[in-house]
Amino acid sequence: MSEKDFSGLHIDSDWKQEAAKEKERLSQQEKSSRSAGVPLPGTANFLELVNLLAMQAAISLGGFQGPGGERIPPNPMAAKHQIDLLDVLDQKTRGNLTEEEKRALDAVVYELRMQYVQMMSGPPAPGPGPR
Repeated sequence: MSEKDFSGLHIDSDWKQEAAKEKERLSQQEKSSRSAGVPLPGTANFLELVNLLAMQAAISLGGFQGPGGERIPPNPMAAKHQIDLLDVLDQKTRGNLTEEEKRALDAVVYELRMQYVQMMSGPPAPGPGPR
């Protein structure tokens, strides 16, 4: 058989070379991002998980707008559940977090609990009127 009969093999070897070049480029990009201290997209970490749960709780506490600008109504049950999940995360990771992770988790849980209590206690009482 002639080389013309196996023209697909030539394309295949070119593809392999291009894939190897792309792999090397991505490897170099990853190394440079790590050395610069920039987290790569998709790199999962503890604080990202805390932020995900905290954002869900914050949305459930109300005060956010939907994509069309409409106000998202509060959902106390969902907010309590998200806050409870953060508390479970705190309990299950106790002793295994860095100082930064522990500080962030404690602050988020505290702030969300205060907002929840405020939401459940109703609107603030009106102060004295102007004199």
